[in-house]
Amino acid sequence: MQGEAQEWPASPELVQRVTAQRAQFLRFVASRVENIATAEDILQAAYLKAMERGSEIRDEESTVAWFYRILRNAVADHYRRRASRAKAHEAFSLEVPESYEPEMKATVCECIGNVIGELKPEYRAAIEQVDLGESSIEDFAQAEQISENNASVRLHRARKAVAKHLKTVCGACAEHKCLDCTCRGDS
Repeated sequence: MQGEAQEWPASPELVQRVTAQRAQFLRFVASRVENIATAEDILQAAYLKAMERGSEIRDEESTVAWFYRILRNAVADHYRRRASRAKAHEAFSLEVPESYEPEMKATVCECIGNVIGELKPEYRAAIEQVDLGESSIEDFAQAEQISENNASVRLHRARKAVAKHLKTVCGACAEHKCLDCTCRGDS
């Protein structure tokens, strides 16, 4: 329905009650998570949930207690998602060797140096430090001052960009993932 304003199940009174106590709610969440930015994100998501589920509130006097329950659940969800990401990160890092064997480095397509040079700087740094260097994803994240999850995503995207560029430069050789490139950078 274009042009129509969305109607929320939450009453204006409910909205006023939960927004009036924003500072207390933020302190509550901030004391349970790692930083204020995360607390802000959780609080904003909880406000949206309260707006969507406002019709659940039966007694206007219990609004604050009801919203604290939403906040507690949001904090628990945050930690569940974080644990899930950490598990996925661990599984991903087990798939990728910490560093290539010296003899394997010698047989890798010679075009890769040119391809890596064309990547965005943050992608180039990820490939050079983690895949070609001796850094772990954790060390790379710390050096770049980003989260491990962000570092994993950046490395994944960098690898996809390398694969895409190699397919363009080396054609079928890269597409079939052979290590001894026959194009030798002639393309």
